[in-house]
Parts: sequence; structure tokens; C-alpha cells
Amino acid sequence: MTPPAQRDLVAEYFEGFRTSDHPRILATLTEDVEWVIHGHRTTRGRAEFDGEIENPAFTGSPGLDVQRVYEDGPVVVTTGEGHGESVDHGPFRFAFTDLFTFRDGRIARVDSYVVPLP
Repeated sequence: MTPPAQRDLVAEYFEGFRTSDHPRILATLTEDVEWVIHGHRTTRGRAEFDGEIENPAFTGSPGLDVQRVYEDGPVVVTTGEGHGESVDHGPFRFAFTDLFTFRDGRIARVDSYVVPLP
């Protein structure tokens, strides 16, 4: 079982995204964090990650409903559903799975899998 601190850090990460709070999100990450949004792009380092928090292709903050959290050693996996608004296409819904890999008490890698919902 992983320490509760990892689960708490993941909760902080999601709350930061719900409010577009860059410092709150960045405080959960290692300096050399990698964010792999499978099928889309990979960011490396906090500066690149910061640029993706409020991607110019979207407006506002996303709604994120984390439905399940699984922990095993240095890994926390979340599943859920969300909604957002695209600048070009308007409102959309999606399902997601995020796999967080921890190192030294911070998130070192995020693997995101996102599937559009009707």
C-alpha cells in the first residue's frame, strides 16, 4: 500500500486543474516531470507542463470527476470522466485514466489516456 501522501498529492493535482491553479499543480511535480498524453503529445519538465495546463485550444477550466483511485507502490491510477470546452468545437465530454508515477514524494510522470464521449 502506498503512503496516503501520494493519494493526497494526486487530489491536489486534480483540484489545481479544476481551478486552473498553476502553482498548485506545479507544486505536486518533480522538476523533470514527463506528461505523456497518449496519441497527442509528450511534455518534459515543469515549464512545458505549465504551458499545457491552460492549452489555448480550450477555454475555462475542465470539470473532472475522479471515480476510482488505485495505488500500488510508487504508482497511483485514477479513472473518471470530465468535460471542457474547445475553442473550435464547443463543449465536449471525455473519459480518462491517468497513471501517476512518483519519485521522491512528487509526481515524476503522468500517463494520460483520454477517450471522447458522446
